[in-house]
Amino acid sequence: MIEGDGLLKERTNKINKIKGVSILTIATLIAETNGFYLFKDHRQLVSYSGYDVIENQSGKTKGKTRISKKGNSHIRRCLHMPAFNVVRYNQGAFKPLYERVFERNNLKMQGYVAVQRKLLVLIYTLWKNNSEFDPDYHKTSGNEELKPFFSLGFEEPEKKVAPIKIRATQDELPCNESLEALFSL
Repeated sequence: MIEGDGLLKERTNKINKIKGVSILTIATLIAETNGFYLFKDHRQLVSYSGYDVIENQSGKTKGKTRISKKGNSHIRRCLHMPAFNVVRYNQGAFKPLYERVFERNNLKMQGYVAVQRKLLVLIYTLWKNNSEFDPDYHKTSGNEELKPFFSLGFEEPEKKVAPIKIRATQDELPCNESLEALFSL
């Protein structure tokens, strides 16, 4: 069906640029979500697929947080192996996410589930925006200064700080009159 429909083939080829995600994964996601037609935002999709986080809490007792698994198990099953692959191939921001979650919890599968959720949201966003995957999109350390995309021959103007105005305190009078002249009235 994907090969027969030009629009569907174009969108799946753009998503297929993610190294580690196959056409079978994309086809399963499209079939299980009806082409993401009924979802208004990614939160609805995450909840539908069972990746939403719930907390086991009763009174003062706080338990562990986990995913709800109340959603579509076919989506979670089809994203299992691609999550391993995008971490192994260091695609986009998936490997840093996995490492961050693994350092915090020392549970590998919890890191991979976080990657699965992020991968699902990325595929949804690429599908809705009809855009191609860019692996270098999030590869900044945050320490670099933001620079414009292109120069128009202008340099950034220096930031000028306004001089600090000295205001009168309560002890001083705003005018030149003396206190005796004010109280003589």
